[in-house]
Amino acid sequence: MTPSLTPPLTGTAAGRPAGPAGDPAQAGTPREVAARGLAAGRRARRRRQVLVTLVLLALAVALSVAALMMGDYRLSVGEVLAALAGDEDGAGHFIVMELRLPRLVLGILVGVAFGVAGALFQSVLRNPLASPDIIGISQGASAGAVAALLLGGATSAARYGVPLAALAGGFSVGILLYLVAWRDGMTGHRFVLAGIGVAYACTSVTGYLLTRSEVQEAQAALLWVTGSLGQAEWTLVRTLAVGVGVLLALVALTARGLDLLLLGDDQAGSLGLRPEVTRAAVVALGVGLACVATAAAGPVAFVAFTAPPVARRLLGDGTLALLQSALVAVVLVVGADIVAQHLLPADLSVPVGVVTGAIGGPYLIWLMASGRTRRA
Repeated sequence: MTPSLTPPLTGTAAGRPAGPAGDPAQAGTPREVAARGLAAGRRARRRRQVLVTLVLLALAVALSVAALMMGDYRLSVGEVLAALAGDEDGAGHFIVMELRLPRLVLGILVGVAFGVAGALFQSVLRNPLASPDIIGISQGASAGAVAALLLGGATSAARYGVPLAALAGGFSVGILLYLVAWRDGMTGHRFVLAGIGVAYACTSVTGYLLTRSEVQEAQAALLWVTGSLGQAEWTLVRTLAVGVGVLLALVALTARGLDLLLLGDDQAGSLGLRPEVTRAAVVALGVGLACVATAAAGPVAFVAFTAPPVARRLLGDGTLALLQSALVAVVLVVGADIVAQHLLPADLSVPVGVVTGAIGGPYLIWLMASGRTRRA
């Protein structure tokens, strides 16, 4: 039998393009090659997301342990872990469980709330300046709390009166902004411009109330101007945890709609989404998260503004980065509280909001100078 002299069909001769150097892994139609490229890109993005998330989580855990160790009575890692595990024999149990852990958990919850709120605002309004502490939400909550303290006769013993007033003030500002910014739809630049004006108005109200009050009353209201974790106690932490947990569950329910909204109103509408309803719901959730955080710890400055863009820059894929924004905010709040408590001279002890403001202020200047803001 005479062997065939016709070579086997491979690569282009078989109707399928051959890969470089005949690599069969690269062979296929242009559509198959493009599909493999997209799949490889998705895998690379997932790997980067996992890596960034794990690094941020590890940093948050390290800072948390450091916060529990540091203080006038220093503890070792073993003593901290023993106290957390329930060992009641050591002297560190009371220090960790009753003094330092409530403050740490409060800082974590406040960071998560502000981080997610900032990510929601900046994503849905498509403006890096759309942050609760830029557009007046935090200032409205602060004005409500100060008014309750100085005009309503509330005191620090009134456990729920002042936080409820802060919630009312923040939500009132949110509703006002939505009404002012609405013109057959809502765009980010109108919302931000209106918010900056409202923020100045709320700050003026707070300043006027402070100047008309007694020194002792003004001192009690200082928390609601700067932001602090010094008032932490387990009752406050549990209340905040419930509020943040409920709001985060609602955020998870609207996450798919927000993903579609990022594609643009026309495309989102063609996929069955009602853009304005979704946008209003997301803004309401962002207002709620910012208000409950402010009601618990005061307006901790620039956390919601700084954390989301840092998280998105770390990921580099244009996603919402809600989880990563929350982790960056936790790192920022816990790290700033360590600086405020332990790394400044004793006579310069300041609330955590002063330290975060010192970090966020230069970032805002850089953002404006570099021309990275854009209209929605």
